[in-house]
Amino acid sequence: MALPLMPKATAVWLIDNTKLTFDQIARFCGLHPLEVKGIADGEVAVGIVGLDPVANGQLSADEIARCEADPAADLKLLAPTVPLQRQKTKGAKYTPLSKRQDRPDAIAWLLKYHPEVADAQIQKLLGTTKATIDSVRNRTHWNHANIKPRDPVSLGMCSQAELDRVLILAAKRKENREKREAREARAKARAEVATAEPQQTDAPAPEANGDEGSSTD
Repeated sequence: MALPLMPKATAVWLIDNTKLTFDQIARFCGLHPLEVKGIADGEVAVGIVGLDPVANGQLSADEIARCEADPAADLKLLAPTVPLQRQKTKGAKYTPLSKRQDRPDAIAWLLKYHPEVADAQIQKLLGTTKATIDSVRNRTHWNHANIKPRDPVSLGMCSQAELDRVLILAAKRKENREKREAREARAKARAEVATAEPQQTDAPAPEANGDEGSSTD
């Protein structure tokens, strides 16, 4: 089944602007119903701006109304009126000149909402440099006053699939790091307990009384 462009951003818009069920939105956007519920609760897709599928020609208002009236119905994606651009799968990341001014905003969004993403991942995803990332993080960027955290997908800096891959990898690395740190903390705690335990020693025997049992004249 074909999916809409920017599925999570589309899901955000459908949650905010329609009466569709989580299951209907999940099936249309290719997401798990629990993930859609997480978006509605503000736990998933934090900072992602909703994308109107009616305005961009992916859904009709009549189609949304039809599915709102029937919770069992599935949304049907409209056929694209213009051919989709073929995505490049190889070669260096290239950012058009018209988009490069938006790059600091995308960096700021990742640093704010997904601090678990490594700088190297941000460099590869957005085609930027370590120096630029540091300047945004440290607020020393020459245009710092005008930088506003914005979703890189909505800015056209990357695709939703590319962003999802980065976030999934970063989450796994964070989970593994936390598990390793927890193991090290437990091992350290056990070592401290073992060191603090007093060593068992035999209590000294009481001294015998020399006058005991002596006789007097």
